[in-house]
Amino acid sequence: MFTGIIETPGIVTRLEKDQTNLNITIQSPLAQELKVDQSLAHNGVCLTVVSLAEDTYTVTAIEETLQRSNLGDLKEGSAVNLERAMTLGARLDGHIVQGHVDQVGVCTEVEDLEGSWKFHFRYDMHPSRITIEKGSITVDGVSLTVVDSGPGTFSVAIIPYTYEHTRFREYEVGSRVNLEFDMIGKYVARLMQGYTTP
Repeated sequence: MFTGIIETPGIVTRLEKDQTNLNITIQSPLAQELKVDQSLAHNGVCLTVVSLAEDTYTVTAIEETLQRSNLGDLKEGSAVNLERAMTLGARLDGHIVQGHVDQVGVCTEVEDLEGSWKFHFRYDMHPSRITIEKGSITVDGVSLTVVDSGPGTFSVAIIPYTYEHTRFREYEVGSRVNLEFDMIGKYVARLMQGYTTP
């Protein structure tokens, strides 16, 4: 379980294919505090640490994860948003994030508002994947509040701190991002389907 509050970016230092899996080695100041079998969110994807070195660690993404997320787009030198799993008793500063990406969305517009930024995204519509104005959405692991919501589209406003300390500073039109829709909203949508489906 995560909160969507990014701790630090990491840098991909090595990518190694292993049959249909991808082993991803990341350099991060968090590496010295990790242990094998620990879970971290990488661009919002929960992955398990499989090995450690002095300032790097390695995780494995299986084919299902690569197909559902943007991790297959990573290259050596790519930045990755990192968050360790929350601890019991900690403040929930963002919202409840599972680290299970629902789908990849695409950035369609970036507005520079002279002090903040507004990013617009589109995604493939699905009955259980909805956004609402002032609701929560996770973009590459970042917990955000929806500004505008439409069929298969939404926008979010980004403050300078988030812009500077996450991958948002790299996004441009066409950038692919991992989306995790609000967990409570997904359950409500699924329950409503049960009532409306013959």
